[in-house]
Amino acid sequence: MDLTRLWKSVLAEIELSVSKATYHTHFAHSELVALNGDVASIGFPSPIMRTLAETRYYSLIKSTLDHKTNGNTSLVFTVLPKKEQEGADAGPLFMQPVEAETSALMQAKRLHINPELTFDNYAVSTTNQLAYAAATAVAKTLGGAYNPLFLYGGVGVGKTHLMYAIANSILMVRPTLKVVYCMGEEFLNEIIEAIQSKTARQFKQKYRGAQLLMVDDVQFIAGKQTAQEEFFHTFNAVLREGGQVLLTSDRPPHEISRLEDRLRSRFEGGLIVDISPPDFELRAAIVNIKSKALGINVPSDAAQLIAANVVDTRAIEGFLRRLATELSARPQPVSPDLVSSLLNTKSLVNLQTKPTKRVSSQELLDAVSAYFEIKTTVLKGTKRDRPIARPRQVYMYLAKTELGLTYDDIGGSLGGRDHTTIMHGVETITQELSTNEPLRAAVAGIKQKLWATSS
Repeated sequence: MDLTRLWKSVLAEIELSVSKATYHTHFAHSELVALNGDVASIGFPSPIMRTLAETRYYSLIKSTLDHKTNGNTSLVFTVLPKKEQEGADAGPLFMQPVEAETSALMQAKRLHINPELTFDNYAVSTTNQLAYAAATAVAKTLGGAYNPLFLYGGVGVGKTHLMYAIANSILMVRPTLKVVYCMGEEFLNEIIEAIQSKTARQFKQKYRGAQLLMVDDVQFIAGKQTAQEEFFHTFNAVLREGGQVLLTSDRPPHEISRLEDRLRSRFEGGLIVDISPPDFELRAAIVNIKSKALGINVPSDAAQLIAANVVDTRAIEGFLRRLATELSARPQPVSPDLVSSLLNTKSLVNLQTKPTKRVSSQELLDAVSAYFEIKTTVLKGTKRDRPIARPRQVYMYLAKTELGLTYDDIGGSLGGRDHTTIMHGVETITQELSTNEPLRAAVAGIKQKLWATSS
């Protein structure tokens, strides 16, 4: 096998998956040194680059190489002999971005910021386009674009990802920038600890001296008088010195109860952006991005099936990790049938991010009946006409994926139907959700009504 030609083919595919700067910094000077059986030895110009490749890009390299060789390779990273790196002026110019990224990586880890969450791997659609544009603008002109930038939305819509992406982007250029990141609850706890340990001065120096202050879930400080008082002065101090403030919340400032008016006014003084739940197309893109990061090759039909049935970003990642575990135990190509089998297991219920409410099968029957404008007695009846059979199958699907009922329990709630009939109904809806937009709208509408009316 021609290793040089194979590696060029691998690099060509990797170049399409990462930014231009990342490719030239990490991959352009790498080599496939050897391929013995299923063990690939890959060389990099320096120990720093070898470590970065091993910690950050192992899955990407492995999945791409596996795709090109139709194998299941294990990777070994080495440092190329010095003669391979020598060149007239290449050394210092080439090492500079590597050293900058190493410093940025160390800073991110120190701040508990995930270095893997960047603009490069953030999927964009109409639901988050404005938030993405605002975030990239802030990263380019820190303190000068939108200050503060306030992002809000539900669980798993990508608020924290964008916050981390801003920090990682800035640290690549200015690794010594004083960045402070915390959760709203952490801010509150640190204030309490500072008061108890008489270290209020150090606390103020840490936060008020920030050049980039990022607070996730800022709604947690609402109603806490001391926390709001300190945050008000911290906010003013950072802006006065030209620093940037980034805030996220699960709701806009005017809906945060018990938030002081002066803080609400400050929060509303910049740009407030709503990030909506990801639509089907965005979820499919997220499946592709996350699966590549995990080293899984998910065909488009299987990716669409996942996107149609798993609606939360974090739940998508959880499902893909479960898929990866399944593949490591039983290696096989990812297919719609495999995805369907995993979607139809009880464990999927634990992957979904839903309100912690108890919903009965009768409440679900009522919600489905109301949506399709038919009587619950008809759903439980024996008629098999399509206008009745389809709502009945939707109920079966939701009873399985939303309520976690067994096939026998679902059959019992429908007048004693056989579990094989229920399995068929669940599988039918599961498959059709990836291609049937009206069906997706119906399922989403019923779920929204179900959780909204069961509080």
